[in-house]
Amino acid sequence: MAKLQSLDPDTPMFAQFKEETGPVVLANTFVVPEERTETFLALFRRQAEFMRAQPGFVSLQLHRGTGGSRLLMNVAVWASTQALATALAHPEFQRVAAEFPGDIVSYPHVFEQIGV
Repeated sequence: MAKLQSLDPDTPMFAQFKEETGPVVLANTFVVPEERTETFLALFRRQAEFMRAQPGFVSLQLHRGTGGSRLLMNVAVWASTQALATALAHPEFQRVAAEFPGDIVSYPHVFEQIGV
C-alpha cells in the first residue's frame, strides 16, 4: 500500500471529513519511482473507474510533472466530503489501494473553492 503523508500536519485528510461541506476538490500528489510508473497508472485507472461510478463523483483528472519529475497529481471534484469519504472507505477502493507498491508516497488533501 502507498504511504500516506499529510500536506498539512495540523489537518490530516481524514480529519477534514469531519466538516460536511461541498463541493470539494481532492488534490492528491503522488511521488512515484520511475520503475513503478506503469504499475501505478494501471492501478490508478482501476480506482478511477470505480470512483466514477460512485454517488457524488463529479470529475477526475490525473497530471504528470514535467522535466523528468516523479510526481503525478490527481485532481478530483466531489459533491461533498461525505460522498468522498464514503467512496474512499468502500471495500473495493480499499482492495485496490492495498495493491499500490509501498515505495509510492501519497499526499492527499481536500479543498474548497473560493472566489478570487
